[in-house]
Amino acid sequence: MHSDQAEVKKSVRSYMTVFVMLMVFTVLTVAASRFHLAVPVAITLALVIAAMKGSMVASVFMHLSHEKRAIYGALLLTIVFFLVLLFIPVLSMMDHIGTPK
Repeated sequence: MHSDQAEVKKSVRSYMTVFVMLMVFTVLTVAASRFHLAVPVAITLALVIAAMKGSMVASVFMHLSHEKRAIYGALLLTIVFFLVLLFIPVLSMMDHIGTPK
């Protein structure tokens, strides 16, 4: 069983660290909303903060930091399917079946 005392303390410490960082990023989100930034800058800043918060939640609370092989496999599969979908219109434009010459 993997619940020895040191492992539990390490897990609790990482949970607390992520909790504190989430609170910091929440304060940054509220502080950023107080500034009247240009819309593209505000959206970019909001997306960066949200991506940081989301990655922390996913990696620690959802235990994805321990699933690197499966994550990279899913990412590679996503890239392959994206490239296939990207080239379907290109390949259909090159298809001359049924068109007069």
